Amino acid sequence: MFSGKAISDEIAAHMAMPGERLPRSAIRAARRALLDAYGVMLGATGLSEDVLPYRRLAESEAGPARLIGSRRTSSVSRAALANGALAHALDYGDTFDAGPAHPHAALVPALLALASARREATLGELLDALALGGDLACRLSLAPARPFEEGGWYPPPLVNLLAGAAACARFLGLDDDGIRAAMGLAMLQGAFPGEIKYDAGSPIRGVREAFAARGAVDATLLAAGGAGAFAQPLEGRAGFFAVYGGGGPGSALLDRLGERFLGEEMSFKPWPSCRGTHPYIEAALQVRNAIEAGDIDRIEAETGPIQAMLMRHDPKHPGDAKFSIPFTVATALLHGEVGLLSFLPERLADPAIRELAGKVGERPNPAWGREQAASGSLTIHLRDGRKARAEIAIAAGDPRRPLSDDDLEAKFAACAALASEPWSATRSADFCAALLGGAPQTAIAELFD
Repeated sequence: MFSGKAISDEIAAHMAMPGERLPRSAIRAARRALLDAYGVMLGATGLSEDVLPYRRLAESEAGPARLIGSRRTSSVSRAALANGALAHALDYGDTFDAGPAHPHAALVPALLALASARREATLGELLDALALGGDLACRLSLAPARPFEEGGWYPPPLVNLLAGAAACARFLGLDDDGIRAAMGLAMLQGAFPGEIKYDAGSPIRGVREAFAARGAVDATLLAAGGAGAFAQPLEGRAGFFAVYGGGGPGSALLDRLGERFLGEEMSFKPWPSCRGTHPYIEAALQVRNAIEAGDIDRIEAETGPIQAMLMRHDPKHPGDAKFSIPFTVATALLHGEVGLLSFLPERLADPAIRELAGKVGERPNPAWGREQAASGSLTIHLRDGRKARAEIAIAAGDPRRPLSDDDLEAKFAACAALASEPWSATRSADFCAALLGGAPQTAIAELFD
């Protein structure tokens, strides 16, 4: 509930709240988010070439922070950069569909980089910061007076930068003033233009969280060293919301603050592609056994304005294919799955996938808005005049259709098995059990070393 303080003060005080006041459900959600994010980052070490320049830069500098998936270390700042590049490279991390936001993509690598330099840090401290930071990122994504995109900005790393700084400052034990300073200093650490989304050939969309993670860490370290910033970084005349959101923050920023933790409302991805493709993948898998691919005349995908950008028929690289309804639908129909190996170069060049993807057209539904971001339908027209149709109102992985702990553990094992230094099934199972069931006082170093 709003206390009457200035908004930035209210958020800073909330981020510094005692851990015992956090509900168990929020901590449980943070455990699941940490497991999912760490597995996805491990998988990216073996599957993404776009992350390599960031890894090489980090390896050029000595320091105490572990580079994920490697025995090498670097400075805390550069480890956050390199590990942050991993977080979204496979487009497999969790998502807050209502935002939209990917609140843990910068937060997890930033916190783990800091934890590497705090050998005494505990799992409980990490989970508290994750629960608070994930909630704040979601709230920031919902609160602008106008959509961030209308001002030319790309929201996911933008909100992660500020939320990550606040959570990292809390993790280091900074007080309200230090947390507020970290948020202000974070605003000076980066900008995320909408061209990240519009340039289909750019690798930045996959690695952009590198800059949010590093910016959050650098802002926090500066604040911890006594650097100051702004009294009102969020609501100031030219603060975060004025610059990026076209006006003061809306009610979503403070609505039920401390009572409702939006990190509990994450969607975990069952398929490694843009969340908007998921209902179409699921629909394709539903009808697959009732038809023969060779009998398909054409495929009609119902789309709203949000999904329209996903009608890409000629993806040039894996990141582009992950944002293609035609490619993912064709893959699902022909192979019965869309997995981590579905976006290798040979799959992109597969003539059978290309031919079937070319049969996917769209039926625009202008009435669909943000609430249908994870909805979709397919109508498959066969050569003999028959039709097969499937409609997905809520895609799998949504909190209303959640992935179980077993599902997340299987996903972690699949990702870790493809890391640059592959994990065995036994090692993955032991790690999952330790993370999901470990005592709060467990040393983070004990888990992640």
